[in-house]
Amino acid sequence: MLYSLQKLNLRGQIVGLFDWITGQFIEVIEWVDDSSDTMVYRFPTYNREIKYGAKLIVRESQVAIFVNEGVVADVLEAGIYELETKNLPILTSLQHWHHGFNSPFKAEVYFINTKRFTNLKWGTRNPIMVRDPEFSMVRIRAFGTYEIRVIEPKLFMVEIVGTDGHFVVDEIDEQLKNLIVTNFATVLGKSRVPILDLVSNYDKFSKFITKNIAPQFREYGLELTKVLIENISLPESLERALDERATREIAGDLDDNIKYQVGNALKEGRGSISDIIGMQVGFSFAKDVVENIDSSSVKSKKDMPPPLPDREVISYYVAINGESKGPFSSKEVDKMVADGDIKRDTLMWKKGLDSWVEAKELIEESFREVPPPLP
Repeated sequence: MLYSLQKLNLRGQIVGLFDWITGQFIEVIEWVDDSSDTMVYRFPTYNREIKYGAKLIVRESQVAIFVNEGVVADVLEAGIYELETKNLPILTSLQHWHHGFNSPFKAEVYFINTKRFTNLKWGTRNPIMVRDPEFSMVRIRAFGTYEIRVIEPKLFMVEIVGTDGHFVVDEIDEQLKNLIVTNFATVLGKSRVPILDLVSNYDKFSKFITKNIAPQFREYGLELTKVLIENISLPESLERALDERATREIAGDLDDNIKYQVGNALKEGRGSISDIIGMQVGFSFAKDVVENIDSSSVKSKKDMPPPLPDREVISYYVAINGESKGPFSSKEVDKMVADGDIKRDTLMWKKGLDSWVEAKELIEESFREVPPPLP
């Protein structure tokens, strides 16, 4: 009886030891990602050792990184591995396993998700000022989406992740959005695309932005695969001005404008037939009024006599108090005659005369309204 109990106790200890060994040593290392935003996952190895020859499974769009005492060691891409010195050369060097090893070892294993993370949002919080060739300085807002993926796992681990065991996109999303928004105005200026042409060039401009901002993402070990622009909005005042200009251009040909308004009303089923006819009559009346105004203005100009030509401008010189004064225009001379400064016997001269002559001989018509001297 006692022997049986001792045997049973020994068997229990052996089973317990076996369970402890199998629980202590890690034999399979893998990560099945069931999330959509996890970029880095640290395999749970706390107080556990990795068994020599353990199986490592790295799936497509994953990279496994071994970290030994804070130092990034080996990087293994997609595949199935039996962990030995031949596929862990850096870790072997750090642990001084140059002659091989066959015992469990400790190391941290991080899985990096290298798939493309899509539909990440970006946008300008406040309007940004840009220079436009047509409108000079313009304040605009813009928003859209972007896509990224990890292309240098080791650099991404060192620069961004650190010791974070569960790193998600939201932890770096804000920084990446700031990179896009900060460089948006600069890139827009380099493109030299007028604001009004951006609407029809969203695709080309998106590719241009991606190309110019991508180098800054590579500093984090990331690739900016795509930046999409969903909307670029202008200030309300500028939008109203553009609407008014477009309306004026449409209304430039009144006949076309009438046809457009009537056709649009019929298409949308807006108003009755009488309303549409009234609209057309109103436009026609406005057209007739404009044409009548234009024609009457032309007729009035033709019926009115042209303005009288100015009398030939002649420069006169006048002898006043024994001195030559001038030149004076015809109007000035007439005024001097009216004021009595020039009398009939006052000496005058103009271009073409050989000598000075009396005023009555030179400007006789100017004295017709001036009474003759008293006898």
